[in-house]
Amino acid sequence: MGTKGKTILTGDRPTGPLHLGHYIGSLKSRVELQQNNKVYVLIADMQALTDNADNPKKVRDNIIEVTLDYLSVGIDPGKVSIVIQSRMPEISELTMYYMNLVSVARVKRNPTVKEEMKQKGFGADVPAGFFMYPVSQAADITAFGANLVPVGEDQLPMIELTREIVDKFNKTYKKVLIKPEAMISETSRLPGIDGKAKMSKSLGNAIYLKDKPKDVEKKVMKMYTDPEHIHKDDPGKVEGNTVFTYLDVFDPDKKEVEELKTHYRKGGLGDVELKKRLIGVLNNFLDPIREKRAQYEGNKDKVIEILEKGAKEGREATSGTLKKVKSAMMLDY
Repeated sequence: MGTKGKTILTGDRPTGPLHLGHYIGSLKSRVELQQNNKVYVLIADMQALTDNADNPKKVRDNIIEVTLDYLSVGIDPGKVSIVIQSRMPEISELTMYYMNLVSVARVKRNPTVKEEMKQKGFGADVPAGFFMYPVSQAADITAFGANLVPVGEDQLPMIELTREIVDKFNKTYKKVLIKPEAMISETSRLPGIDGKAKMSKSLGNAIYLKDKPKDVEKKVMKMYTDPEHIHKDDPGKVEGNTVFTYLDVFDPDKKEVEELKTHYRKGGLGDVELKKRLIGVLNNFLDPIREKRAQYEGNKDKVIEILEKGAKEGREATSGTLKKVKSAMMLDY
């Protein structure tokens, strides 16, 4: 799918700092997409509150943290609008209108919602805001007029529901909403340092973009390898070995990584030696990110200015959408 000249919406919940999994899964792609498209990056603080309502300080504090992560990896505020969700009141209003176009039964069938409710231990006591957040996401996407939304496969049901809401709205009232398409990430998920399928803030198995060299060293030394590779001379498994998974992604010397795999498979290569290489590779990768982050950390006024600019640009887009929606619904009193 060609992406040049598209309006793109992407974003994150500000519930903690961003990690290497976020970089591989979305941040790297955003830096590429910003060159030829209009990109809005949404810091979804309202959505974060759907399961953190009792801890607003956590959400507020992480808004600046996430913004620093964005800027440190190369998201350019001259090309991208970084928007705090709660500063767009139009999104809340659109959510209210869209909730009339979708049934509770339809939201219940959403496999992503079902899985997340299960993960968080929600039963009948699920907060209504959390349960209905796919409708809020439809409001996010349509408010900015996005025709392309980068997502992982697990988020496809969200885009499907948005498209249904757009169809229903355009058919019921007037054709004013843009029907978005999903842009599927071709990058596989980066596993956590414990070898689990997903690097995650909540699982505590992440290497953060803001981690200091010593933090990276400690985490890599704990990293899951091959449990049967007890002695250096034992043959080891490469498949499922987290250290090799990370080397495949971050080590620029692909030829040498393949030689290391051969060596490891036949024996004679220790896990510590392998991990030391990965520590060097990751710190080399993170050094320029740390350097850029430090520049912005030393100038918080500049960060606030960037968020103010994003809010202004976001309001221009979302207020235009809401005006058309209200006109179509005969609410333009």
